[in-house]
Formats: sequence, structure tokens, C-alpha cells
Amino acid sequence: MLKLANVVLYDALVSEEILRFIPSDVPAICVGKRAGKHSFTQEEINDLIVESAFIHGHVVRLKGGDPFVFGRGYEEIEHARSYGIETEVVPGISSALAVPASVNIPLTARSTSESFWVITGTTKTGDISADVALAAQSTATIVILMGLSKINDIMLLFSQHRKDSTPVAVIQNGTLPDERCLIGTVSTISELVVQEKISSPAIIVIGEVVRYASIVETVLQQKNNYQ
Repeated sequence: MLKLANVVLYDALVSEEILRFIPSDVPAICVGKRAGKHSFTQEEINDLIVESAFIHGHVVRLKGGDPFVFGRGYEEIEHARSYGIETEVVPGISSALAVPASVNIPLTARSTSESFWVITGTTKTGDISADVALAAQSTATIVILMGLSKINDIMLLFSQHRKDSTPVAVIQNGTLPDERCLIGTVSTISELVVQEKISSPAIIVIGEVVRYASIVETVLQQKNNYQ
């Protein structure tokens, strides 16, 4: 798709390795939105997609992860279609699935977790999603995207349901060379995030399956001690 593009509109989390596939003579515009740093509003991105299609022809809207999981993908498609522009989706892999796997955390495991929730940490209004409070009552694995700025409030909700000792992982820059995985519990993770200076982009994984990452890290550390 990139080789056939007449213009590429890409997000902030798209890796440099992927961007190198864009032909050098093709305009590439970063329209990425990061926490507190929006180079373009969503409405501006929608209009730019349409404008670029009419001016250049084939527009590739390049996103990280799965554009249909908190990626605003369908909103952009719907806007383009309202102008009669044909669209095609190339599915991606959501960070909600890939990032825990990169640090050996299974979202489901026999006798440990039978299901998982994927929730946005903050809503359009900036509030915590009401689904977080519901998830805190579940035994499922909980994956929270875009929730690091609200981690204190999120952990308080889980603590109210007597889950202080439930394992929690915060994974920064998942799958990248500078990936960091911080492991604690509902009662300790907020303080650890501050101590270790963990920042966005990061995802939060809450549940007993996080213990698998702890086991793997322990084994790896033991191996390193013998080398």
C-alpha cells in the first residue's frame, strides 16, 4: 500500500522502520496526536484525508496498532465515504494484545483468566471511563490504554474492591528497543511509576496473569547471574 501511495498521513507512534517504506518522492505528513500534544485535531485530520484524496489521489492513512481499537479509524472512513471516496482497511495488531505478549504476559490463561477487557483510560471529556469501575469487579484481565495520567484514580477503584495485592504491569514503549516493563500491585504501582519516571506511551495490565511476566523476569535474572 505504501509503495502505491500518492500521499501518506501518519501517526506519531508509527516506527521509523515502517516510515522508511514510504517512497522518497511521496509527501508524508505527520498528523499524530499524543497526550497533551495534538498537531492536528481529529476534524482537521478528517478534512486533510478528503483534501489529499482529491488533490493527490491515493491516500494512505498510516496508524500504529489496530485503527479500530481506540484509533478513530471508522470515524475517518465514514468522513471519507461521505464525500464519495472509496476506502480499504488493512488490519493491524492492537497494542492491547501485542504489548503484553512482548513481555510474556498472556491475557488469558487456564485456571487464571478466562477473559479480558480492553478499556480506554480516559473518555472524550477527560474523565475515567465508567467501564473501569465495572472491570474492577471482574476476575478478567484488564488492559487499559491511554490511562497512565489517571493511574492513581484507576488503582483507587480497584483498591475499593479489595484488590490491593492484584499484580499490575505498566509497559512503556511496548515492542520498541527502549521498552520498559514495570511490575507491582494495585497498592504499589502508582508510586513505582513516579519513582521509575515511566511516561506515555504506556499501557496498564491488571490481573493475575501479570505474575507470568514476573516469573519470566526472575528466570532471566537468574540466568544472567550465572553467566
